[in-house]
Amino acid sequence: MKPSLTQVLHWTPRILGLALGLFVTVFALDVFGEHRPLGETLLAFLIHLLPAAIVLAAVAVGWRWELAGGILFLGLAGWYLAMTASWAPWSAYLLFAGVPALLGILFLVDWRHRAGGKRHA
Repeated sequence: MKPSLTQVLHWTPRILGLALGLFVTVFALDVFGEHRPLGETLLAFLIHLLPAAIVLAAVAVGWRWELAGGILFLGLAGWYLAMTASWAPWSAYLLFAGVPALLGILFLVDWRHRAGGKRHA
């Protein structure tokens, strides 16, 4: 069974968004390598989980409202570019700005594709 374009456009940004959220979560684990008291370590872990929570929240919004999800992901990409302001290596830009930008575009394409289908139905 070959998936339709509608299915691919629907599921690709959602699955990639969840994968990005899980990937960003891995970076929070570095706080356990530091030798701090348990309370400080847990607080640092929660703070380091904020970027993953933001990405997953954007996926949740995009899951229901593709237009809003697309705008959020493009905004996250722009925010990363503005915050790092040319000091990060190109690979970081590609991962932390390029992937959210791609997700934003995919959510917008999905939104546009669905809107186009509703007009012709």
